[in-house]
Amino acid sequence: MAKVVVGLSGGVDSAVCAYLLKYAGYEVIGVTLKTWLAADGKESRCCEIDDAGRVAGKMGIPYYAVNCVADFREKVTKPFVEDYIRGLTPNPCIECNRYIKWDKMLEVADNLGAEYIATGHYATIAQLPNGRYSAQTARHAEKDQTYMLYKLTQEHLKRTLMPLGALSKAEVRAIAAQAGLGVEQKPDSQEICFVPEGHYADYIEENAETEIPGEGLFVDESGKVLGKHKGIIHYTVGQRKGLGLALGYPAYVKKVCPATNEVVIAEDAALYGRELDCRDVNYMGISAPEPGSRIRCRAKIRYHHTPQPAVVEVLAGDRVHISFDAPVRAVTPGQSAVFYDEDGFVIGGGIILG
Repeated sequence: MAKVVVGLSGGVDSAVCAYLLKYAGYEVIGVTLKTWLAADGKESRCCEIDDAGRVAGKMGIPYYAVNCVADFREKVTKPFVEDYIRGLTPNPCIECNRYIKWDKMLEVADNLGAEYIATGHYATIAQLPNGRYSAQTARHAEKDQTYMLYKLTQEHLKRTLMPLGALSKAEVRAIAAQAGLGVEQKPDSQEICFVPEGHYADYIEENAETEIPGEGLFVDESGKVLGKHKGIIHYTVGQRKGLGLALGYPAYVKKVCPATNEVVIAEDAALYGRELDCRDVNYMGISAPEPGSRIRCRAKIRYHHTPQPAVVEVLAGDRVHISFDAPVRAVTPGQSAVFYDEDGFVIGGGIILG
């Protein structure tokens, strides 16, 4: 069987990915990409080298750790900080997959003579009748991770294996327990890997290379001043908690305005809309269409959003306009919109514009 480099994070998903491929007869090599280290020496949940090394040892496979800290800072954490300062809400995991995990793992695979790389993502990679490769949604929708993968290239996809796409989390944990991998009880990470305990504003303040906008004004949709905010990096569209406003009705962030250092506040009903534009669109299941083309699809605007019926209109300059059949809540600049065909294959996606 072919040689495959498996990305081992130290968690249960990647461990079972490696185990299943070895069981299937592949020559498996474990690799951990060391992307981030806290000041106190704590590793990212994506690169717990000790646990990953123990898993590799139990399976009797070669194991390597690769230092990617400098590249991770340049491609992921630095843009993350800069985007928040510009009033956006980025998704660093998407950028990490595209510019760190896949690029680096393929580099390692080439150096080791491996044909494939593999990850523990809940998705399936397949070649479509048109010859292109695409990621298909996982059988269990609650674990589907295709949203995080839409920026991968055809070169990435045709060399990627994802054996967990048809499994539930419970099934994965059961396999890990039966195989004696020792990680079946590890909890899932629910936060950005380089932001301990979800304190992203603290991270931005500690790592910003430019001036961070200070206090500004909360305003309503008419421009009426409602109070003072503590800085736009603390807010994102749809947010309710932590506003510190007593208005007599539930208040939410509708818009973050870096040009005026204002945060627009509204009631929930005002957060719904049907239209949005995206930039930096990457097409996966199809080649880039001509401007003016219209694609009927299902689209989602955040990781945990259920895809909704929509039409994608292709614009010039790697942009699209998306019109949903029904209003969607809290369209957030900086997040991504990903669109799918009727079989759950990723057609493409892009970054939501303000």
